[in-house]
Amino acid sequence: MPERNFSIDQVQPVKSIKEVLTLTDAPAAHSNERGFRGPSHWMPTGRVFGGQILAQALTAATKTVPDDRFVHSLHGYFLRGGDIELPVDFSVETLRDGRSFSQRRVQAYQNDQPILSMITSFQTDDPGLQHEVRPPEGIPAPEDLPSTSETLASAPEVVRRYFSDYRAFTMRHYPSPIYVSVDDDARDAPWQAVWIKTREPLGDDRGLHAAALAYASDYTTFEPILRKHGIPWAYPGLNTASLDHAMWFHRPARADEWVLYVQDSPSAQGGRGLTVGRMFTRDGTLIATVAQEGLVRLPQFRK
Repeated sequence: MPERNFSIDQVQPVKSIKEVLTLTDAPAAHSNERGFRGPSHWMPTGRVFGGQILAQALTAATKTVPDDRFVHSLHGYFLRGGDIELPVDFSVETLRDGRSFSQRRVQAYQNDQPILSMITSFQTDDPGLQHEVRPPEGIPAPEDLPSTSETLASAPEVVRRYFSDYRAFTMRHYPSPIYVSVDDDARDAPWQAVWIKTREPLGDDRGLHAAALAYASDYTTFEPILRKHGIPWAYPGLNTASLDHAMWFHRPARADEWVLYVQDSPSAQGGRGLTVGRMFTRDGTLIATVAQEGLVRLPQFRK
């Protein structure tokens, strides 16, 4: 749950994902780089959403590569919390343009301080060996699972709007969400699946869909960790923050159609937790793999 106290009047729907990912040209940090600027959207914590920064950084890098090259991986470190009251500046450095691959380094800044450092790589569509894992069996279709608003129908309106209405994506959890409580039958196993898709159509820009999936990849990465220990987002004094984030894009996919995001946490220790996730299309095609380590702090463990 949010760290700050806030009222129902402060809960603002997120800007269109297209608007959030529309960057303008801006001065770069160094003469050999290209600069861009992007907006920040509202968060009740006052900190910029990590998925927003990832997606904008990827969008900035995409603007500097040839049109026939598409992202296949990104690796980023969150260095500082961002301020939602400020725009974010991005500087993109060209590391290499080869025959098939292009690599870029992206730095995100606010107040001349770096808040994200990321390297991302792009590749032409090349032929090669093919194989993929399949999603777990037995996960219900999204239409057979309740929406976030439905699961929070009896919760205070401010809670329902925070977890549902302001997000750019609609979500359906399996076995159940952990917004205000963790169901007894959903505890102990550090695993979950979430159906996700944008609330709006995105058109056919492949790079926009990749950036949108990067945006959404950061929504629920803490949840398998918290679920394992029976801790909901509403747990008093819970403090979480993304530390680093990696994502591999295996195949093109649409973020405005249902994507199954299957996640598990292999380890938590030292106030940090690791989650690994896989994204599948509705027909079971593997489209992306995600790994993130995050800070998870509880009041009882603070010195």
